[in-house]
Amino acid sequence: MLPHETKTRRLELDEYANSRRICGPSVPPQHSTSKTRPNGAQMDGKSWLMLIVLSILWGGSFFFTEIALVDLPPFTLVLCRVAIASLILWWVVLLRNIAIPQDPTFWGTIAVMGAFNNLVPFSLIVWGQTHIASGLAAILNGTTPLFTIIIAHVATDTEKLNLRKAAGVLIGFAGVLVVIGMPEAKTSAATDLLSTLAPCAVLLAAISYGCAGVYGRRFSTTSPILTAAGMTSASSLMLIPLAAVVDTPWHLPIPSPTTIMAVLGIAVLSTALAYILYFAILKRAGASNLLLVTFLIPVSAILLGVGFLGETLLVQHIVGMGVIGVGLAVIDGRIRNLLFSSAHKQV
Repeated sequence: MLPHETKTRRLELDEYANSRRICGPSVPPQHSTSKTRPNGAQMDGKSWLMLIVLSILWGGSFFFTEIALVDLPPFTLVLCRVAIASLILWWVVLLRNIAIPQDPTFWGTIAVMGAFNNLVPFSLIVWGQTHIASGLAAILNGTTPLFTIIIAHVATDTEKLNLRKAAGVLIGFAGVLVVIGMPEAKTSAATDLLSTLAPCAVLLAAISYGCAGVYGRRFSTTSPILTAAGMTSASSLMLIPLAAVVDTPWHLPIPSPTTIMAVLGIAVLSTALAYILYFAILKRAGASNLLLVTFLIPVSAILLGVGFLGETLLVQHIVGMGVIGVGLAVIDGRIRNLLFSSAHKQV
């Protein structure tokens, strides 16, 4: 889920912070004390196409995960994802001649960010998908903005809840209750306990993304690509002992070609390329328009899961996704601004 260019540097930083309260996976936001929210750039045809592609890439992560889990356990799969992505992102850093900080403190904070933004949420989501459908996981992951707003309200002095945001959060969580009211087990072998815990794991991942969105403000002067490369590298190092102890990957059978392609898909497309495309859209269309990807990711994941994996979602899941979407729309304020603008023109 991320930020944008505006007419002034100060407004740009404010847009960056606003966007990270809505989207995920997190890339550290930049922040300003400015409360002005400009209208931002307009969405043209190319911007819409790029946005749709980004939603497919991020929605595709749930699809690729479902395929790769056939041969790989969660920690090993997440390790492959972030390790391969980090190599690609570091290549981009070198191509762009981005200066690499030498301060150990910086890399310590990068490690914390990697844990909040990659290690914890990726692992929880992947484990959750061993018991629930990829589309349901994507819907629950779409609650990231709701948790981010609450965390920002508690942890900061500048991002307090107002009436509109509070209403949006309440509506969004009502949608969550609809979604998980009757959890759907992925297979008949799944226990009731696991089928209940799996949605909770994805919600915990969304909370972790929210923490990353708030914690990441300290990287306001750092290149986003460098930060993304650092995060994926740090999480890779932390995952190596976890995967070794829990999964003992050297005892696993050789993955099938399908699994290998799925791992490459989630690492190259849904992680490295998605980060790069995100920043391209950010520069072209602005943060406010980029928020629209939040609404598209679950749709992409559901279509991929139903179309290629034979998954089915209950009516309650679709209804809950719609309610969550309404909550996000209220938080964003886009619909309210559009209605006020239309009313003003009529007057």
